[in-house]
Amino acid sequence: MLNTIRPPLEFLFPPDMGTELIYSFVIVICSLMIYYATKEMYELSSYKGLKYFREAFLFFGVAYFFRYSIKFFLMIFNINHILDISPMYIGKISLFVFLYSSSMAVFYLLYSVMWKKWNKSKLKIYLFNLFALVVALIGVSFRGFETDLILILALLAFILFILYSAYHESKDKKKGKSLFVIYLLLAIFGALNVIDILIPNFLKLYQLGIYLVSILLFMIILYKVLKKSGN
Repeated sequence: MLNTIRPPLEFLFPPDMGTELIYSFVIVICSLMIYYATKEMYELSSYKGLKYFREAFLFFGVAYFFRYSIKFFLMIFNINHILDISPMYIGKISLFVFLYSSSMAVFYLLYSVMWKKWNKSKLKIYLFNLFALVVALIGVSFRGFETDLILILALLAFILFILYSAYHESKDKKKGKSLFVIYLLLAIFGALNVIDILIPNFLKLYQLGIYLVSILLFMIILYKVLKKSGN
């Protein structure tokens, strides 16, 4: 059940809403710019790794849009968990889409560096869709600090293992190292954003720092993409 609804002025302008809006807006715009800036590059090269890279940032854009929606509901209704919003299952739907999109974004990044090996082993992208659906269902169905934290840490451990394997098998260690660091940071800050939604106030003291570093990371990737694409 909802706790308390804020007074009219606070309902329209919840505290910290400006920070959340700017943060989500910048990430969504950066993600969409990366997606569209790499369109011509992919059409010219038909490189599948670039295809999955592009789709990863499309999912990042969707995830951060719903992240802002969730934060907005949490603030205006002054509640601690999005699932406490019951009308029309808005809370569950928003959280499900956010978790699914976040998971798919990271899975597509992994697929972009491992697609040759995984295609050979018959590991298709639809399996990651299934994994993302399972993650989203668990996140929506099983509430609790321990469950949420275990889920996130298990996913992060899997991501770290795949990234390390990709780096270890990379022929160009210098290029592989920079890619490893960027994807590692994306995974870590993606996990921190999920924690920020599933376990509100857990990272409250470090929230602004997480936002700033996340924005910086996305802007660096955008800069590199625009530079490479000649835009």
